[in-house]
Amino acid sequence: MRVQSLSLKNFRNYEQASITPDSGVTVFTGPNAQGKTNILEALHLCCLGRSHRTARDEELIRWGADSARVQILTLQMDGTHEVTILLSRSQKKKKTVRIGARQAERIGELFGHVCGVLFSPEDLSIVKDGPAERRRFLDMQLSQLRPQYFYSLQRAVRTLNQRNALLKEIAKHPSLLPTLDMWDEQLARVGAEIAQSRRQAIAFLDEEARRAHASLTDGREELRLWYISQTVDAPDAAEQLLGRLRAARSEDLRRMTTTVGIHRDDMGVTINGKEARTFASQGQQRSAVLSLKLAQLEMAARETGEAPILMLDDVMSELDPQRRRQLIERIDRVQTFVTCTDLSDLAGARQGAVYHVENGTLRA
Repeated sequence: MRVQSLSLKNFRNYEQASITPDSGVTVFTGPNAQGKTNILEALHLCCLGRSHRTARDEELIRWGADSARVQILTLQMDGTHEVTILLSRSQKKKKTVRIGARQAERIGELFGHVCGVLFSPEDLSIVKDGPAERRRFLDMQLSQLRPQYFYSLQRAVRTLNQRNALLKEIAKHPSLLPTLDMWDEQLARVGAEIAQSRRQAIAFLDEEARRAHASLTDGREELRLWYISQTVDAPDAAEQLLGRLRAARSEDLRRMTTTVGIHRDDMGVTINGKEARTFASQGQQRSAVLSLKLAQLEMAARETGEAPILMLDDVMSELDPQRRRQLIERIDRVQTFVTCTDLSDLAGARQGAVYHVENGTLRA
């Protein structure tokens, strides 16, 4: 996949901007707080329909403007794909997604038209923070590649919320207790589907990330990933998860929340056999996340049959020369968008297009 053009209107600090990226590496350089990351945020928005920095779409609209527009054109094996995302402060529909001339009915229809992998400073939370960040990493990757996973995830979240609400109601109205069976069955079925997808994804990412990490560290470190779940890997996984839900019912009623299910899943991460969250240095954690992102690239290429775009937000300055050199060798194989404050950080990389960014304006 290749991005042919990207245009912004009233997005973040850009009143207007048009970009024609190189098929290899496109660089956005300039001082901090000028708008470099906003370009990558716009690309990410086209991939997943959401920002990687905020859950509030209103914050993406330029100060003083009522609406914003991001438009992207990509070339894939099956032809060109045009995606337009419109954001509004005043309209009843705050976000509209258009695919070509057609308005998408559901956000899941966006997935697959722009496929990308982003590595930003915020991604260190995948290793440093709790299980929710690692679940989010998995869910975003799988949703982008498999729209059906996204719809299953939505169904699971709705079912979990309804079950939790019912647990609170039962505390006031015990006669509602028999209705819990229906929600248990629904949660077990969709949970087993999601757990299977997560387990398969982590198995693939483990192999690819281990290989990437060995390359980045010159073989000195071994990165391993594994799935941590209450859901078993078996043909009757849904039945076994249902049994766990029923066994935990008394505790759930006491606490008025669901204590068993895929919302408690995690992904274990170790470096040389030690838990990365607790024992890895900042540099090791950064390399682990970078290896995960490179594994994401391989997973996306396998699922879609073509390479996704890679977005690197101020990554190079944080890497030592060895890791930087290894990364540069890898990014030459995919269309890459890089932000940096100093072009010397990219020494050795083929810089096909360079944009200088200053206060929301681009100069080629």
